[in-house]
Amino acid sequence: MSVVNLPVTEDEAEIRLDRWFRRHYPHLTQGALQKLCRTGQVKVDGRKVETSTRLMPGQSVRVPPIPNAAKPAPIVPVIDEHDAKEMARMVLYRDDQIIVLNKPAGLAVQGGPGIVRHVDGLLDALRDGSEHRPRLVHRIDRDTSGLLLLARSPGVAAKLAASFRTREVKKIYWAVVAGKPSPAEGVIDLPLARLGAGPGALTIAAERDDEDSAHALTEYAVRDAAARKLSWLELSPLTGRTHQLRVHCEALGTPILGDPKYGGDAAHLDGFPDRLHLHARALDIPHPAGGRLRLEAELPAHMKDTFRLLGFEAGQTRASRRS
Repeated sequence: MSVVNLPVTEDEAEIRLDRWFRRHYPHLTQGALQKLCRTGQVKVDGRKVETSTRLMPGQSVRVPPIPNAAKPAPIVPVIDEHDAKEMARMVLYRDDQIIVLNKPAGLAVQGGPGIVRHVDGLLDALRDGSEHRPRLVHRIDRDTSGLLLLARSPGVAAKLAASFRTREVKKIYWAVVAGKPSPAEGVIDLPLARLGAGPGALTIAAERDDEDSAHALTEYAVRDAAARKLSWLELSPLTGRTHQLRVHCEALGTPILGDPKYGGDAAHLDGFPDRLHLHARALDIPHPAGGRLRLEAELPAHMKDTFRLLGFEAGQTRASRRS
């Protein structure tokens, strides 16, 4: 056995170090981990840390030799038939390294206070006999539908996390917003900060000199508009802050239709489905095996209805392709 340095992936953002070890080394006790941290055998980016340290994507965790003799056999949760079928229906693309889902609106990606059912808790349904459980590489909001990328091994997860970190991944979202932004295309450069904690936490626009703020950039362009009442926007987040697109659209004066958290009265219009109109439409990623993979996800039913009512022509979903 030898020392290894493991990368922190996108789906492990802000996880405590002790929880990270429980994921990767479930046989290691809390007391043993505390001793390894205290003696400097466990480090993050070369620095001594405590078990409560919060991790960020791209950091490297130094793991000393840890005997595996006491490691129990992995426990694979039992997924009921209904959930297994639903997960299978979500699969848009899969190969031996990645899986891409078209997540429905309303299904959370990860657990939290009051959230019992979520994608992360159902990933064993997609294991297909592999020794590795699929891993989330990034996240989208509970009320947002669309593309969600999974890695089928820790090594692939690390590669994909690096691609997100270096902005080699292009993400495109479609949204229907109240009003029409002016100018019709541009870049929203507005720092964001988190206010509060738990289910009631909000993302808010922040001042540039606010030490609690985070840099946030979004490209946007109007694809079509119904007079100046509603517009179809294409959004490309260049950073990945929580609720970034929703707050950036609200800051433009054009909140996303049906947004229950940030839209206010302007986002709720009679005659239209009162659900968030935000969809992770396309992903263009460097495939871990080489080349690039481009995928598009079909709109959810409520957005199809709105597009039809407004006469927006979305075109056909293109098949995935490698180049």
